[in-house]
Amino acid sequence: MENKNKEIANLFYQIADALEIKGETGFKVIAYQKAARVLEDLSQDVEALAASGKLAEIPGIGKGMAEKIEEYLKTGKIKRYEEVMKEVPEGLLKLLEIPGLGGKTIHLMHKELKVNNLDDLKKVIQDGSLEKLYGMGQKKVENIKKGIELFEQAQERMPIYEAMTIAEEVIEYLKMFEGLSHVSTAGSLRRMKETVGDIDILATGRDGQKIIKHFVAFPRTVRVLAEGETKGSILITTETGQRQVDLRIVEEDSYGPALQYFTGSKAHNIKLRGLAKDKGLKISEYGVFRSEKKIAGRSEEEVYGVFGLPVFPPEMREDRGEIELALEGKLPVIVEPEDIKGDLHVHSNWSDGVMSLEEVAEHGKKLGYSYIAICDHSQAAKYAHGLSPDRLAEQIEQIDKLNSKLKGIKLLKGIEVDILGDGSIDCPEELLQKLDLVVASIHSGFKKNVTERIISALKHPLVNTIGHPTGRLISGREGYEVDIDKVIEAAAEYKKILELNAYYDRLDLNEYNLKKAKEKGLLIAIGTDTHYAHGFEMMRFGLAIARRAWLTKKDIINTLPVSKLLALLKK
Repeated sequence: MENKNKEIANLFYQIADALEIKGETGFKVIAYQKAARVLEDLSQDVEALAASGKLAEIPGIGKGMAEKIEEYLKTGKIKRYEEVMKEVPEGLLKLLEIPGLGGKTIHLMHKELKVNNLDDLKKVIQDGSLEKLYGMGQKKVENIKKGIELFEQAQERMPIYEAMTIAEEVIEYLKMFEGLSHVSTAGSLRRMKETVGDIDILATGRDGQKIIKHFVAFPRTVRVLAEGETKGSILITTETGQRQVDLRIVEEDSYGPALQYFTGSKAHNIKLRGLAKDKGLKISEYGVFRSEKKIAGRSEEEVYGVFGLPVFPPEMREDRGEIELALEGKLPVIVEPEDIKGDLHVHSNWSDGVMSLEEVAEHGKKLGYSYIAICDHSQAAKYAHGLSPDRLAEQIEQIDKLNSKLKGIKLLKGIEVDILGDGSIDCPEELLQKLDLVVASIHSGFKKNVTERIISALKHPLVNTIGHPTGRLISGREGYEVDIDKVIEAAAEYKKILELNAYYDRLDLNEYNLKKAKEKGLLIAIGTDTHYAHGFEMMRFGLAIARRAWLTKKDIINTLPVSKLLALLKK
């Protein structure tokens, strides 16, 4: 069972490992390890056993361990755990996270080779001294090296786009197995965080072991890390290296609570457990229980319904007040994919895109859009073949001609104009007046008066939107030296719009700044900033961040029909 059993078992394992790192052996270490295994396999809830005074009667627990369990249940802490952890260097504790590396080996490396952290471990592997250590040898060292690789890969977070692309490919492959009945992403991936640590998939179906066997045979698998009856883990090759994918099979009548539990977040789940406790219920990955009777388990609707709650969109499950608002009937209805009527930042082959205007319109129609804003670069962006005033005037004419022929979609005349070093706008006003949408962006001078330059652009009567307002790239650029709070204040003062750039490596504004913008009453424009046809799919990731910020249909101008959008922009 989940409950507190696993939590306490993990603490006992960590105590045993820490004692081994210190060099202790014998009954103390064995006692903690044994108690941890007993708790893992226990079919009853330790809280219930503690309440009935029967903890010490469990074989393998005993009086001393029972007291520590009761201490944790009462205080949320185990004094002995905190004592032991303080006695072991932090760098050595971190080594425990490396697959295949235990406390005894770490103690030996520390004592004989002065290994204190991961860097030290890599050095003794490199110079060959680890292999010569008593009880080691070449094979063990190779296993430790593989463990280090896995550990370091696990520390890296993937962009949401990469993680979702991999997950959906694996899910499509899993659906080829006839016995599969349900399958879904879980964890932070399902909650659509901008970066993801793990790719977790949850499924149900006939014969879990056969589903796992099918899973590990995924064509791009380079290594099978685990293959059991209900759990599988593989390392697959991708364009960026290797990524781990984990699959868990659950019983059909536990799919709802398992999906709810493994989606998280941890904080959201803790709040839900508190509600269950108040009602005299128990909730775990297996179901909702009254005493021993399961009263919900087949769907998330059942699980949340027990508490009089709706099924929260996964993006909202972060314990940011969503449960309290739902209980009051005040949960906002966040924006849905079908609310989006168009893309408000697209580049064509007139600047540095690859699509012609006709191709942009064609792709927009396929997506069911009513409009797409063509926002090619202005002349200052010479690297991007930016439009001179003459070329922009020509493009405006071409878009007007094309719109007279198009049916079902309209191309908006726009530009992504550079905010220059003095805060001025890189385009003549007479041309700006002919455009439907003016997006002003910083593309150079990231450390030069950026806040003042953006505020100057916001004051310009013909600027509608500020593009990618912080300039960050998730993969490795912090962005401009900008006071985003001042920018938000100025946008509110001048009644301007801020962009949520949906390109997966930008997602700028992020969810926290979007929340600030919403609190100030600002409207948001979502644009993919795409230069290629496949980039239109980035809209889903921008939308996901908008949903994580609890933006509603009314907060996003892309949800307006074209006539109302144009009227708003003209204001």
